[in-house]
Amino acid sequence: MTATHRNPDREPVAGLILAGGRARRMGGQDKGLTPLAGKPMIERVLERIRPQVDDVVISANRNEERYARYGHRVIGDVLGDYSGPLAGMLSALLAVRQPWLAVVPCDSPLLPEDVVERLLRSALAESAELAVAHDGQRLQPVFALLHRSLLEPLRAYLEAGGHKVDAWYAQQRMVTTDLSDHPEAFSNINTPEDLLAMEQRILGAN
Repeated sequence: MTATHRNPDREPVAGLILAGGRARRMGGQDKGLTPLAGKPMIERVLERIRPQVDDVVISANRNEERYARYGHRVIGDVLGDYSGPLAGMLSALLAVRQPWLAVVPCDSPLLPEDVVERLLRSALAESAELAVAHDGQRLQPVFALLHRSLLEPLRAYLEAGGHKVDAWYAQQRMVTTDLSDHPEAFSNINTPEDLLAMEQRILGAN
């Protein structure tokens, strides 16, 4: 049984796993369904994020039926397929009812077990609408927590033709969350070489 890592007294948080990209550097394969040390990557991310949130949605633009087998809602980009991470976030904000949305990618299987609590804590401490992870050297923009009040500003930005995550973040009340003590969290998988290295790391730790 998976342990729960959420505070029952805090505001509800939905979790979004971004699995809607084209993965060109992986030969176009669906990264979330790519096997990693015997399990599809989406399973490893679900194991980490599910205990931390009150609901989970998966952003996917293909293989929706396969993703749906995991028992969570699967949502496509509302502004057209493969429109980037911000489109996935907008689609999720339209779909969930919780006041906060935690966002993580499908290709980072070493998520900290307290990443959501830490993002939320820093957002509330600074009265921010957006918390973004920082690895000690730079922002990690697809590890983030958004308040649902950002739905309309995000929709307006995308409908006006914007797509750059960093540019939109800079327009919001944003705080950074220091996760430099978990550098492994940001070891994502973009190439077959990354996949092999992560597989060796996981198998070596078992």
